[in-house]
Amino acid sequence: MLSAPARAATSEDEQFWLNLTAMGSVKDELVYFAEIQPRAGDGVSRIDQSLFRGALGWKFSPSLTLYQGFAHIVLPIDGGQDVNEERSFQQLNWTLGQPWGGELSSRTRLEQRWRSDGDDMGWRLREMIRYEKPLTAGSDAFNALVYAEGFVALNDTDWGAKSGFDQLRSFVGAEVSLPGASTLEVGYLNQLINQSGGDRRINHVASVTLFFRH
Repeated sequence: MLSAPARAATSEDEQFWLNLTAMGSVKDELVYFAEIQPRAGDGVSRIDQSLFRGALGWKFSPSLTLYQGFAHIVLPIDGGQDVNEERSFQQLNWTLGQPWGGELSSRTRLEQRWRSDGDDMGWRLREMIRYEKPLTAGSDAFNALVYAEGFVALNDTDWGAKSGFDQLRSFVGAEVSLPGASTLEVGYLNQLINQSGGDRRINHVASVTLFFRH
């Protein structure tokens, strides 16, 4: 008697992500950004990831900037040794235009990833499409904001990465202007993660991001 194939399982979690990012000009067209991002999971009961990321870039035009950066990620393990991930990445920020009275932009990031629980280097490609639109004509004090970011792993690794679709993040919320050029983004982020064996994980995230621009 043939057994029925195992059905893919879906797990869900409620999380809170806080992103604090500083960005600006170092000199002329040389620019930078630096961010700290703690993420609380397991029903927002503990920090399950801490991310530290920074990059230097060159602003080729008001609409096009290329960055080279590095990130350090800490993944706490209950009752065990933390897993650390190091990433080098190249990032292209591109303002595509201003359709429908808003602004459409793209962020493309290519990552090289190493983890402390393996030896292989993983390659991953990420693409974000972002759209924001003022809710009041002639004022950007309060903008509606949506974006989607797809992740594709380009190779298999001994620490668990599998080539192909990795995850999709979808965000809906608002951008609020602060003094100067700084902004606050608040909203709901849905993170769909493709796991081994066809299982998937869905994280429901309350997301708060502060951009300090100077």
